[in-house]
Amino acid sequence: MENFFNIRAEKQSHIINAALSVFGKQGYRKASLSDIAQSAGITKGMITYYFGSKKNLYLYLLSVIHEKLTKEINEKLPPDITDFFEKIKIAVEIQVEAIKKHPGLISFVNSMTSERDPDIATEIEQSFIEDYNRLNEIVFSEIGTNPLYKFVFWASSGFTEELYATNGEESQIDELATSFYDCLDMIKKR
Repeated sequence: MENFFNIRAEKQSHIINAALSVFGKQGYRKASLSDIAQSAGITKGMITYYFGSKKNLYLYLLSVIHEKLTKEINEKLPPDITDFFEKIKIAVEIQVEAIKKHPGLISFVNSMTSERDPDIATEIEQSFIEDYNRLNEIVFSEIGTNPLYKFVFWASSGFTEELYATNGEESQIDELATSFYDCLDMIKKR
């Protein structure tokens, strides 16, 4: 993959978004390097040159998501933030920014959560579930028996579902996020 890192960042991002989208729509087994190359506007040979195989590309996407999420969590959710509502807001911002940067992320994550192909199932479990659990632990560790916090957790789960239903449409994402923030502020004030 060293060759991939030698191309300019804009082209890397374009290939990543194409791969996220194709894998997201078709799933791992049905997606082909040809489909990904066509979506990225390059040849299949270039995809093979950069990644070697479809599995390597998929695993690279998992690592990109994992690394970016870990970085965002570490930077934006430091341990000194104790306000529950602020944590929720930051977690939503992390999701929104990731989806804006990589619109194919929505379909990729949706597909990934139901992926059962034995070639990649273990890696998905290790990467995605670890990230998801870590984010939930940081943000929702204070829920306990507090009914208001439970309600906000349920609301944020619904927000995530609606966010994924936008299919990466930026104006819908912004509108949805603004509405969610407004609701959070109203709940916090009560």
